[in-house]
Amino acid sequence: MRFTPEELEAARDRLVPDVAASGLRVLFCGINPGLMTAATGHHFARPGNRFWPVLHAAGFTPRQFRPAEQEELLAHGLGITNVVARATAKADELTAQEYREGGRLLAEKVARLRPRWLAVAGVTAYRVAFDDKKAAIGPQQRTLGGTRIWALPNPSGLNAHWTVATMTEEYGRLRAAAFAEGDGEEGGRRVGPRRTAWGA
Repeated sequence: MRFTPEELEAARDRLVPDVAASGLRVLFCGINPGLMTAATGHHFARPGNRFWPVLHAAGFTPRQFRPAEQEELLAHGLGITNVVARATAKADELTAQEYREGGRLLAEKVARLRPRWLAVAGVTAYRVAFDDKKAAIGPQQRTLGGTRIWALPNPSGLNAHWTVATMTEEYGRLRAAAFAEGDGEEGGRRVGPRRTAWGA
């Protein structure tokens, strides 16, 4: 699906509903929706974003899902939300206050949904949202109730510091941790979250 620059610009500030349910293994958290995501309503929809191929390569899903298949994640114990809800062309359009408020709202969302892991795809966004300037990629000491936090590399194609291979390795570490705990199955197979959906 192709959009004109005018159609993409019209999607600015639009809100994109979460893909979420209670009791997920991993709730992935982007920085904020880009204009392509806002225009389509599908998370990580911009061509060149590596989220979907890395998710599959790391073993979370049995095949590479298309952004339009995002609801299929719920059957595999996975979901998607964002630190900041409003859509922008670039993340640098967001203010520090928006990040901090997003962190507060995200903590409330996690308290409701109680995922096993919150995986923030962007360590810089995590540092600002949760006022943790020394945070690094990987599992964090901070928890939100019973939910553990993992800071992941941003899958945007603009993040040249991380390749598909190195991102797959890091996302795979999270998958191993998430599916090594308690019941459920490995390899992106069904784990049966409680299907109570929430909006953005």
